[in-house]
Amino acid sequence: MKIGILSRNSKLYSTNSLVKAAESAGHEVHVIDYLRCHMNIASMRPSIFLGDKELTGFDAVIPRIGASRTFFGTAVVRQFEIMGVYSANESVAISRSRDKLRSLQLLARRGIGLPVTTFAHDTKATGHMIKLCGGAPIVVKLLEGTQGVGVVLAETAKAAESVIEAFRGLDANILAQEFIKEAGGADIRCLVVGDKVIASMKRQGKEGEFRSNLHRGGNAAVVKITPEERSTAVRAARIMGLSLAGVDLLRSNHGPVVMEVNSSPGLEGIEKATGKDVAGQIIKFIESSVGKVSSRTKGKG
Repeated sequence: MKIGILSRNSKLYSTNSLVKAAESAGHEVHVIDYLRCHMNIASMRPSIFLGDKELTGFDAVIPRIGASRTFFGTAVVRQFEIMGVYSANESVAISRSRDKLRSLQLLARRGIGLPVTTFAHDTKATGHMIKLCGGAPIVVKLLEGTQGVGVVLAETAKAAESVIEAFRGLDANILAQEFIKEAGGADIRCLVVGDKVIASMKRQGKEGEFRSNLHRGGNAAVVKITPEERSTAVRAARIMGLSLAGVDLLRSNHGPVVMEVNSSPGLEGIEKATGKDVAGQIIKFIESSVGKVSSRTKGKG
């Protein structure tokens, strides 16, 4: 097969790992900087170009779209879809997962366990938001934040009010969420491919840090997940319409709760923590999926 990996940097661990796995399986692989692409949006012969070279003959693409480039990146993915190229994650699913509020609403509608989450525009609702979350401490999140940036733990109601009012003063959209104290600054990343969790790791925040992101100094270790956690991760990815997803769970007193569903999960941490060839399993999934007429997002909100 001819596979395109939509990535800004071929030297990134995840991109390089996918390239090696695809080449080892005998496929022709091209890393495509999607921001350098331009499209001819035509009804008879839609096409896409990298510079003055037309990109043709691809059987599949693997989107690795940066969060800050979602709009243009998903347009490129959509153009490949229009051209009949299989995408490991569909453009609609990527857009859906990148909208934190929309994704939580979709998960809640389908009964997935979540931390108590509130959203408002009017700062006069701040006190009631805090109350709905069970009181302080609460977690305040910027909707546009990634990798733990724009996430604040407010220890007291007064601190929560100050943080929320400050963010709203900047016209930023924020969520307020229940703080899951019993998680102890750790979460579980489940890597879902198709309808299976192929690898999972526990990420523990450094001492004094409630965020477990590896980019923020956390560490990772292999973890055995429960059947309920496995089912929750698979269901969350399916609801988003994602074939490839990193589902972040917290272990709460009332069962697993989903924090986020990531459409471009990093592979370095989970491959090193588990020793599993995650990239190789992704390529095998694509091999088995190309040519099948199916959509995980058609008709879904």
